[in-house]
Parts: sequence; structure tokens; C-alpha cells
Amino acid sequence: MAAKAKKGRKHFFTSESVTKGHPDKVADQIADGIVDSLLAADKHARVACETLVTTGLVVLAGEITVHNHKAEEALLNVEKTAREVVKSIGYDDPATGFDYRSCAVVRTLHGQSENISRGVTAGKKKEQGAGDQGLMFGFACDDTRVLMPMPIYLAHGLTARLSEARENGLVKWLRPDGKSQVTVEYLNNEPHRIDTIVLSTQHTEKAVNPKTDAMADWARRELIKKVIKPVVLAECPKLWHDDITFHINPTGKFEIGGPHGDSGVTGRKIIVDTYGGRGAHGGGAFSGKDPSKVDRSASYIARYIAKNIVAAKLAKICEVQLSYAIGVAAPTSIHVNCEGTAVVDEGRLAKVIADVFPVKPADIIAHLNLLRPIYRETAHDGHFGREEPNFTWERKDMVAKLRKACKV
Repeated sequence: MAAKAKKGRKHFFTSESVTKGHPDKVADQIADGIVDSLLAADKHARVACETLVTTGLVVLAGEITVHNHKAEEALLNVEKTAREVVKSIGYDDPATGFDYRSCAVVRTLHGQSENISRGVTAGKKKEQGAGDQGLMFGFACDDTRVLMPMPIYLAHGLTARLSEARENGLVKWLRPDGKSQVTVEYLNNEPHRIDTIVLSTQHTEKAVNPKTDAMADWARRELIKKVIKPVVLAECPKLWHDDITFHINPTGKFEIGGPHGDSGVTGRKIIVDTYGGRGAHGGGAFSGKDPSKVDRSASYIARYIAKNIVAAKLAKICEVQLSYAIGVAAPTSIHVNCEGTAVVDEGRLAKVIADVFPVKPADIIAHLNLLRPIYRETAHDGHFGREEPNFTWERKDMVAKLRKACKV
């Protein structure tokens, strides 16, 4: 039954996500696999690793500095790390044009620039500075139980379910590459109904109708039944209705995929990684970077701040901007935008943030415990909204302090 029509201000918002096997996400996972391997050996390793993947090839480039023999050994083994990541994603069949055994791995890695290092490394009289200039954003809203926008939350749920269905054999004809897109209709800024779901997934020949040379209708129905419907009913059953528009593999066929179908590059899915376009993005990618890079660590603390503000019921929507200068510890600015939903003045909130939250690089790293090999698991299905044990930026442990500081 279709959702009943209601009067009010209506708008539509769409977000997308991609699976572990999407070429850009393959690149992100390789880059973060290398970050993890180095941080496991040297928690102060400086890593800025970029990855390119294409037919039969992985290219590793960037700047890496390590400080002990164990980490030097890990650096020598980055090719092995890259192959292990590719294997774990599911690219183990040469017929797909990209597999962990036969792909070449080319490395062009060198040490971090001394000019950058002197600005980042703490000394006896100097705090650790930001690893680069830039602006970082965090966002939260009360659309969902994890305080993420509904469209990106559902899109991530669908891609995660696609990977799960492939890995556990629930849908036997799936291959690793895939994408999702969800359009939600809002009524008075509240999620009201799902309007459209797009799901594209790489598949074997089994899912093709030989008469039409396109994905078979039974395969589309199986994806709705085993992938789409379970995700929506588990997360937001009230938004499900019989008039949802489905576009399942809308090109008709998706046998050629992964790095063989399209090249992948680290950091090209930054909107997928964050809020699906609902919140702003400063432009810096996360994957391949150790936490001294504020592109990563400051974006994590900004999400932590925004989430705690919404969890504390100080606002229904909150976007936090932090900005930094390379080599300088304190942020150059803190800005809060609650889109008219704040119960306290936003200027006051910005001052409270500076008093209550750690916003200098070293303090962020210590508070969120970021000098650990935790990053490969962030490189698929979104960095935010996943309340995993290692995702410390998703905690809501500052609510009481915030309410007290705001005198609410």
C-alpha cells in the first residue's frame, strides 16, 4: 500500500554508495590496508599513500616515513599487503580481468617532505601542528537512529547487504562491483517515503536472460527480495510501500566490472565516504592518510562534535566546520550551522566546542585513539554512521558535558 499523502513542504533528496568491489573503493581499501600495516609497526608513521587500480595493475604512489626496523619491513611488504586486500574483496578469478594473483603491483613511494615534517612533528617547545591547511566538516541530523541522513544511510545499507549476500552465498551469481542510490521524499524536513531505489551489481552469466542478453527478471526480483527489502524493513519499515520505483541494473547487463571495467583511484568517493551530499565536504580525502593529516582526523572529530550536539538535543541538524593552517595546532576557525534547529545560539555553541572538545591535532588523535591500525574497515560502506567498536568518533559520550556547558 502506498504511503498516505500528507500536506506540507515537500522535497526529494538522493544519495549514493558503492560496494567494496567498486574500483575506487578497491583503491581506498588498498591504501588504508597499507596505512594499517605501517601503524601496526610504528604508530608515528607518516603515510600519504595513493592507489590506482586498472586492468591487471595496481600502482602505489606517495610519501611514507617510518622510524623502526619493523616498520621498514612492513614498507618493503606493501605489495603483499595490496594483494591480500584485493583477495579479501573477492577478486580471485582471472576471468574478471583483475585478480590478486596475476595483477602487477608497481610502487613509487618516497619519504615525507622535510618541509612538511617540520610543521607536523612536535618538539620540546612546539605542539604538533596540522598536517596541511584545509577545512573539514562534520554533520549529524535526527533522520536515523545513528544520526545520519536517511538517503546515505540506506544507500550504505544496500551496498553492505550486496557484499554480504555475495560473501555468504545468499545470492550466488553476484560479483564484487556494485552501486546503490536512494531517493527519499521529505515532508516538513522529515523522511516521509522512499521514492526511488537504484541498484547496479556486477554478476555472472547465470543472471543473464539469453533471449534478451540482459539481466533476467527473476534476478531482479531476487535482488529486491534478498537485498533491498530486508535493509529497508530493518532500518525504516514505515518508509516502505508498494509504489517505490526500482531501477535494477538499468543498463541491462553488468558482467564487466571492477578495475577491469573502470579504473579506480584513492579518494574519488569522498561524498560517499561522508554524508551523501547532505552535509558539506572540505575536499580532502581520508583513505591512505595517517591521522596526523587533519583531512582525516579533523573530519572525524567534526562528526563526533556534530553527533553529540544532536544527541544532546541542542539541535535537530548540525554541521560543524573546522579549519587549519599547516604547522599550526589550533584551528583557524570553528563554525556551527544548525539550519534554524538549535535551541541555543550557534555562536555560543562554537565557543562551547572550543572549551569542551579536543580540536588540536595531537588532542584529537589522543581523544579518539587514532594511532591504531583501524582504517581499512573505514574504507567501505562509509566512515560515519557505523557504530563499530573502533569507530570512536561515533560515540555519544559528550552529551552531558555539552548540556552542562550550554546550561540546558
